[in-house]
Amino acid sequence: MTKKVKVLVTATNYSNLCAEAKKLLESNNCEVIENPFGRPMTFDELKVYVPEADAAVVGVDTWNESVFRIAPSLKVISRFGVGVDNIDIEKAREFGIKVTNAAGKNSNAVAELTIGLILSAMRNIHTLHQTTRQGRWDRLVGEELISRKVGLLGFGNIAQKVARKLSGFDVEITAYDKYPNLEVAQKLGVNITSCELVLQQSDIVCMLLPSIEETRHFMNEKTFSLMKDKAYFINTARGALVDEKALFSVLQSGKLSAAAIDVYEREPSTANNPLFTLHNIVTTPHTAAETYETYHEIGLFTAQAILDVFAGKTPQNLL
Repeated sequence: MTKKVKVLVTATNYSNLCAEAKKLLESNNCEVIENPFGRPMTFDELKVYVPEADAAVVGVDTWNESVFRIAPSLKVISRFGVGVDNIDIEKAREFGIKVTNAAGKNSNAVAELTIGLILSAMRNIHTLHQTTRQGRWDRLVGEELISRKVGLLGFGNIAQKVARKLSGFDVEITAYDKYPNLEVAQKLGVNITSCELVLQQSDIVCMLLPSIEETRHFMNEKTFSLMKDKAYFINTARGALVDEKALFSVLQSGKLSAAAIDVYEREPSTANNPLFTLHNIVTTPHTAAETYETYHEIGLFTAQAILDVFAGKTPQNLL
């Protein structure tokens, strides 16, 4: 009898939200071992499971040389998402471990939440929700999106969907990207320009860059100072892209009207984060991609990547 392929799944809610993906793996001689903690696993927790794992479907846990050294059977890491800043890809390659991601599979969900956060920040939805439930009638005056200038830092799959969705709001869109798709930009009516001009001219700035060493603290004291007074800042990309101390400063001083963020420098975030003391920030817990549709599609995609590797095929989105 052929030995079962042991697949460690550290992404959470797998049985509930990825039932078809789990079934696909199990019907192809795989044993699925799920994260029992309901959150990213620590190294001490991973070391209990990874020594026998042949493959892994991973969330945002840290996968580095320390993990690879105790995972002699590991052949493939299939990232349940897009960002791979939590995976040391070069070290994985040295250990003969293939790494894939699900680029493009969560872009619509993230784009939709990005739009939602823009509206929440501009119309004070978060504050009005709280005060109304408290029996108050604080009819705060907000601002409209129509005719505003929206700047996109990054112009990949998510940013392109944000631009497409924003087109119905009658806004002017500019974007910065190191390697922009000019053809798509033209179709969507997006003006590709420099980072400085995006920051200086935009009423709303959306952070949508990839998180790599080069972009760490892309938004800092200097770049925030370039933004228009009373502008809005949205981050649905990665926490490492933003210096939270600098963000706190421009929000506290009133330089920016408000911010809305889904990601943090330290995750999971803790109650003592200084940003949580401010009234002019909307916060969500890295939930932009958390939709039933995304879980279903990424679940099947990551499962197929694992099956492809063990079938001797080249998986999609091999990094």
